[in-house]
Amino acid sequence: MAYSFLSILREGLTGNRGWKPVWREPEPKPHYDVVIVGGGGHGLATAWYLARNHGITNVAVLEKGYLGSGNIGRNTTIIRSNYLLPGNEPFYEQSLKLWEGLEQDINYNAMVSQRGVLNLCHSDAQRDAYARRGNAILMAGADAELLDREGVRALCPFLNFDDERFPITGGLLQRRGGTVRHDAVAWGYARAADGRGVDLIQNCEVTGFRIENGRVKGVETTRGFIGAGKVAMAAAGRAGQVAAMAGLRLPIESHVLQAFVSEGLKPVIPGVITFGAGHFYVSQSDKGGLVFGGDIDMYNSYAQRGNLPVVQDVCEGAMAILPMLGRAKLLRSWGGIMDMSMDGSPIIDRTPVDGLLINCGWCYGGFKATPASGWCFAHLIATGEPHPNAAEMRLDRFERGYAIDERGAGPQPNLH
Repeated sequence: MAYSFLSILREGLTGNRGWKPVWREPEPKPHYDVVIVGGGGHGLATAWYLARNHGITNVAVLEKGYLGSGNIGRNTTIIRSNYLLPGNEPFYEQSLKLWEGLEQDINYNAMVSQRGVLNLCHSDAQRDAYARRGNAILMAGADAELLDREGVRALCPFLNFDDERFPITGGLLQRRGGTVRHDAVAWGYARAADGRGVDLIQNCEVTGFRIENGRVKGVETTRGFIGAGKVAMAAAGRAGQVAAMAGLRLPIESHVLQAFVSEGLKPVIPGVITFGAGHFYVSQSDKGGLVFGGDIDMYNSYAQRGNLPVVQDVCEGAMAILPMLGRAKLLRSWGGIMDMSMDGSPIIDRTPVDGLLINCGWCYGGFKATPASGWCFAHLIATGEPHPNAAEMRLDRFERGYAIDERGAGPQPNLH
């Protein structure tokens, strides 16, 4: 059923009794052309673009829990394309453009809100670095504005401009950035893919791979063996564990990234604001809660929760630029499992196992990358060749010495 003003009006007048389930609950078939491991944003987006762009509909998306139970529902909902390096900027700009047309594409309200992303700077040197980044963004065809102190004050007069330790000297603004409702993204892609005949199979955990003569033949699951022409892994923070079942060791580590939301407040934050002297970012949800986050917990973990030192660090960052937040109550927190690569940039590539492909290493950028990730991964699956915007996201780039150090700070991910 397509969503429209008339359908909503009709159902409202008839007690909402005519709505159908958003997607089917099919039993797994013995064989698919493509099996996607992971029913989060990237897996569902990949399924949709396989069907939409390439006409490949004999596809199954396998999720060990329920659709959207992983990182797609455990993030701070920010979208942006203000990246510096050629290996990343075209990719994230493609993603932002896809966000702008997503709701019309999948006929689903994902609550895309382009309220702007403002990165604060606190020194002359940092402002120079932002000028360089902004110029690189403009040369790549995206949008960026370098603001001075008064330009930032005109947008956000409530910030703490005169802090002696962290004086605000300006900022880099991307007006097309903003936020999207994360749950709606999962539901929208799931509904759209299901409408094209893709099987969405929940509560179906992959327990192994069947590999013969160097080629993948399918996956062993808690619901039996499922044959496949190709298997695409999009398991986010569990990517290392899933790949290990196929005998692969990936150049990633899994860490917890916490997020927080305050009690509901009247509108106060116009867009997304990031602290330049620490790792803190904040926006305000449609329900009024302030949504914010910061650094990963500095240890390997598969737990979807974190520890108090990061809570303290994030709250200190909040107080440095927004002292008024000290009066707001913290409502809840949660954690996502981040697959941190060795250079802070993602991997979309084939693996040494024929027919087995990988999508992982998203670090802090997984949610904002969802549409382009699905688009480029679907292109790789369908054609066997990398999409031009993901051509540098090779699995072997560390071996070859072609790291994309967007935010790489050392030889191990917990230094990011």
